[in-house]
Amino acid sequence: MAKYLFVYHGAGRPPTKEAHEKAMAAWGAWFGSMGKALLNGGNPVGKSWTVKGNGVVTKDGGANPVSGYSLVEAKDYEAAAAMAKGCPLLADSGSVEVAEVMDM
Repeated sequence: MAKYLFVYHGAGRPPTKEAHEKAMAAWGAWFGSMGKALLNGGNPVGKSWTVKGNGVVTKDGGANPVSGYSLVEAKDYEAAAAMAKGCPLLADSGSVEVAEVMDM
């Protein structure tokens, strides 16, 4: 089994306590549906900065800012992508980037 990084893009903090609780329940249900394949639920992340080779630092998060991450285990890309399709972020116009974690 390979490890895959889910990188979340889009959405923001829910505007109300009720919306936050609903979002957390949806994420909890999705994480629960993955069972032992979920290696690390990860966390949401704050606004990102980009550091370039020429020393320039931009603080706008880039073209497609990261909003969080998780680590899962799956037999292949297709299986990992199938798991990602259940992400609650997708219902809120977000996206999930799936990348295999390479052993070194």
